[in-house]
Amino acid sequence: MEEVSSSADQCGDGGSAMQLTEDDARYGGGAQKKVRLETMLVALLNDPILFDIPKKPSLAQVETLINLELGSAMKISVVKMDSTSFDVVVLDTATVKDLKSAIKTKTDEMQQEQLGHRHISWRHVWANFCLSHNNTKLIDDRALLRDFYIRNNAQVHFTSYIATKASQRHSRRRKHRFFHGLSKLS
Repeated sequence: MEEVSSSADQCGDGGSAMQLTEDDARYGGGAQKKVRLETMLVALLNDPILFDIPKKPSLAQVETLINLELGSAMKISVVKMDSTSFDVVVLDTATVKDLKSAIKTKTDEMQQEQLGHRHISWRHVWANFCLSHNNTKLIDDRALLRDFYIRNNAQVHFTSYIATKASQRHSRRRKHRFFHGLSKLS
């Protein structure tokens, strides 16, 4: 227990506020443990085998990458309209909505790395563009990707989305503008 009290004296609290546990004394305190963990994490992330892991991965991202290695997830290449592409990983049971969420997350990460914080209006993006695979537009968010024969290493493309009259997608906005204009007249 002498190690514990001497470590507490070195931390500057003189042992009066809180005694360190034996575990903290054994591993050199919380600050040193955190530094050691961060250096180990940096070394792992710089490993060429683990190049596809994000710099600050969430638990869901790690689980998805593990599922990719186990064969229960797929890597999909997303080709943007300027012909550049990036890869996202989704589960085999993913829907179009899951793919859109993965694209949003990956794009936000890339924007954060390159330009700092930048806001993208995803509502505007999905209102004007959609994803397509083999010239089939992926419009229904609840549809499974496997229904469109999207498998591991498939490519999806961003394409322009034009709403048809049958979908009645933009009719509410026109009505809103019409009635809004009438209220200004009176």
